[in-house]
Amino acid sequence: MPVLTRLIPSPVAVDIRPGALDDLAVIVSDERISPSGRLAFAISNGSGRLLRERFAPAFPSADWFEDADGTIDGAVRLADSIKKAGRYDAVVGLGGGKVIDCAKYAAARVGLPLVAVATNLANDGLCSPVATLDNDAGRGSYGVPNPIGIVIDLDVIREAPVRFVSAGIGDVICKISAVADWELSHRETGEKIDGLAAAMARQAAEAVLRHPGGIGDDSFLTTLSESLVLCGISMSVAGDSRPASGACHEISHAFDLRFPKRNALHGEQCGLGGAFATYLRGDVEMAGQMAEVLRRHGLPVLPTDIGFTVDEFVRVVEFAPETRPGRYTILEHLDLETDQIKDIYADYVKAIGS
Repeated sequence: MPVLTRLIPSPVAVDIRPGALDDLAVIVSDERISPSGRLAFAISNGSGRLLRERFAPAFPSADWFEDADGTIDGAVRLADSIKKAGRYDAVVGLGGGKVIDCAKYAAARVGLPLVAVATNLANDGLCSPVATLDNDAGRGSYGVPNPIGIVIDLDVIREAPVRFVSAGIGDVICKISAVADWELSHRETGEKIDGLAAAMARQAAEAVLRHPGGIGDDSFLTTLSESLVLCGISMSVAGDSRPASGACHEISHAFDLRFPKRNALHGEQCGLGGAFATYLRGDVEMAGQMAEVLRRHGLPVLPTDIGFTVDEFVRVVEFAPETRPGRYTILEHLDLETDQIKDIYADYVKAIGS
């Protein structure tokens, strides 16, 4: 009988703990990512400079690049700068989501592995095989290899604005809704489900949903960090963003496209969208649990929490399916009219409490 298996693209090193960044030189050397210390650090030209001043002495053979601005043009400039500057063992993305996405794209463009060093936990992009970058059309997603290493220093995370840490909670919890959408599509359209990818994303979400702590606790921050990493790997396992992105993300993308100057953080919008989509699916109990946890962590559960009227939210929900053509979620399944969305939203508010 043949033994069947598969290789899962995943980091060779994942280090999540207080003080991890102080040991970055040891990590990349011991894991043979960069025995020579020849690293190309990608940072922003703002807060990244402070990180450079703090950690550059530990990397005398490294070069630092400040082109990581979250745009496709910036990512291309970063790649060109790295290519012209010399030979490196790896690229290190040091910063928030925009920096890491730029670094992921640039590393792929020049054919180097990437080490992602997160300075906040705002979303699951730090370990995903996708770089989300602003372009002339708004924002695009670009396929890239997974990072070869993930470093999350909890001491550094605690220095980040609270909002940029708690937003990651929303982006993780909404995977409960995303996986349910995937299962719905399987039943209705025959779309294939990858059971391992679905299990990883769902259990990551459950771990955060059930954790009693908050972002001031190392235990909770560790769980949140691990869950964000697992969500990223689940996308690699599936070969698609499906286990991490359903109606919750369609709603978030609709906020971005309809109100580009007023949108909240991605994770905030996804958490709200995930709770509402779960209610649409008829799982009132889970929607209530999600809303309760989001509130406990100071995250929005109603559009008014982030400055939008009910009518504006209705427009967002109506438009949301257009953001991901071909993706089947509860929104496509119900195909709701304006008045239906208004009525269901009113019921949602009553169910979760205002």
